[in-house]
Amino acid sequence: MYHEPLFTKFYYFCNLKDYISSQMKKYSILLVLIMYICCLSSCNNEETYADQLSREKAAIEKYIKDHNIKVISEGQFFANDTTTDVSKNEYVLLNSSGVYMQIVNKGCGSKLKDGETATVLCRFNEYNLLTDSLILSNNVLYYSAIVDKMSVTNTSGTYSASFDPNSSVMYIAYHASNSTSVPGGWLAAMPYIKIGRPKSAEEQIARVNVIVPSAEGTATASANVTPCFYEITYQRGR
Repeated sequence: MYHEPLFTKFYYFCNLKDYISSQMKKYSILLVLIMYICCLSSCNNEETYADQLSREKAAIEKYIKDHNIKVISEGQFFANDTTTDVSKNEYVLLNSSGVYMQIVNKGCGSKLKDGETATVLCRFNEYNLLTDSLILSNNVLYYSAIVDKMSVTNTSGTYSASFDPNSSVMYIAYHASNSTSVPGGWLAAMPYIKIGRPKSAEEQIARVNVIVPSAEGTATASANVTPCFYEITYQRGR
């Protein structure tokens, strides 16, 4: 029986080892290349914060256009005794916050005085402007027994507020952050409306429509850069 010389076997073994090594290097380079392409693709598909802000701005502009909203300046708003003409579908753009506000009814009673803290009861509808859909409401049957209650304080014209966790659909829906803070967009109208309780059929509570950019919305809206539209009524609590 023929046996290959030992040095021949050793030669084959070294060549095989070199071959395997070279193939592994090729596959390693290929694997690194594939991973790089995947990473590059992922980076290209990832939406940046600037992209989200651009999308938010476009959604707000589309809503204004689709609903034939006439935007007026703060100068016009103050010249008109802080009113918006509902018949012309006017909204005032509040430059400091980016909130668009329409005062449908200024309400009855009186404005919150400097240094005053009052309980304010609200009914509301909340819409997502990115999807043009109703997100939340305490006007629906399921939540109809709950009127959102918040404690509002006027400190030299600066308004702060917190929801009552025992009586607030907004808190129930967004309690994951464990915060009772009221979105800035909800307080935008406070300097211009009266908070009271109707004493006759002719008197009405304050009613406001607001387009709220994410920075002035809930913690969830802010985190997801979601602009919202709210219909809100305000009434003084007992």
